[in-house]
Amino acid sequence: MSLAQRATILTPSLTLGIDSKAKAMKAEGIDVCSFAAGEPDFDTPDHIKQACISAINAGMTKYTPSAGIPELRQAISQKFKAENNLDYPAGQIIVSNGAKHSCLNAILACVGEGDEVIIPAPYWLSYPEMVRLAGGEPVIVQTTEENGWKMTADEFQDAMSPRTKMVILNSPGNPTGAVYTEAELRAIGEVALGEDILILSDEIYEKLTYDDVKHVSIASLSKELYNLTITINGFSKAYAMTGWRLGYLGAPEPIAKAIDAIQSHSTSGCTSFAQKGALAALTGDQSAVEDMRAEFDIRRQYMADRLSKIPKISVVMPQGAFYVLANISAFGLNSTNFCDRLLSKHHVAIVPGIAFGDDRTVRLSYATSLDIIKKGLDRIEEFCKSL
Repeated sequence: MSLAQRATILTPSLTLGIDSKAKAMKAEGIDVCSFAAGEPDFDTPDHIKQACISAINAGMTKYTPSAGIPELRQAISQKFKAENNLDYPAGQIIVSNGAKHSCLNAILACVGEGDEVIIPAPYWLSYPEMVRLAGGEPVIVQTTEENGWKMTADEFQDAMSPRTKMVILNSPGNPTGAVYTEAELRAIGEVALGEDILILSDEIYEKLTYDDVKHVSIASLSKELYNLTITINGFSKAYAMTGWRLGYLGAPEPIAKAIDAIQSHSTSGCTSFAQKGALAALTGDQSAVEDMRAEFDIRRQYMADRLSKIPKISVVMPQGAFYVLANISAFGLNSTNFCDRLLSKHHVAIVPGIAFGDDRTVRLSYATSLDIIKKGLDRIEEFCKSL
């Protein structure tokens, strides 16, 4: 039996693999502190759950339009306008099975065989695999701690070639927690405009920023950039709705139509009653979002401070999302060895940076309780002293 080449070139998700291993150890009765998964530990707010339950009870259990129910697309359009200064009519919005699905749909619609896609590293681990699945070639731009793990316009320019079709930006970012400023986005946008490079802007963590840092949507900076940008977002991170599998995008009309066609022949519309929950998330009480963000902020400060005080570890204070990226290269171990030894000997699960294109680093998620964070960091400190 032979598989299609596209299936053989994909690498399984390390984050999901490590999280599964940690859960298996816990099932065996081992006390594991897991900082591996990118999933809020909070429950979905009650009014969102109730909207979904009410939809089921009302018989909303049938197929929906492939791009999403009209009232949800309209609410997303209004959200884009009010919060991001983006004018995406409902017809240019596609609701998909998670922001990950939105990213894949966008790449499949725009990237062809041999096209190059520029991806700053450390990157969310699925981006290069999605590009390869579409037949494209990921071009990795290695960023630095000195630049706050952000790609500069000059680095973007240097990485471009006649085959460059797209650049992927993730702000706030996973795994770095980096947030691009308006000035940085304008500079990158100018480079993209000069060569008509499409921009995939993954903004799934937009509501999770700290220290008065402002999230900016690159498509809002000019009409020209709007016409080159696909803006990705979703419900999983801000509303603790990871298992609901609902994301969305806004795109120029020709791209939106192409994505709708792709989705109509793959997943079709998202779960009908879940979309009613998403509608309640956008239009209902937002206080739970701020409550979660404030708790994440407490954890962020504690984790980053503790890690920065461990000899041979350096961190850049994250400005968004719920991750800390730690540079552990001074220990002389690659990231996989560091994480394997930490999990097996001290029962702490973190993700090796090689998964994100940077073997000098490891990623810790603070989307877990402060008690677990304190206990896990005690173990990490003990582990580092033993090296």
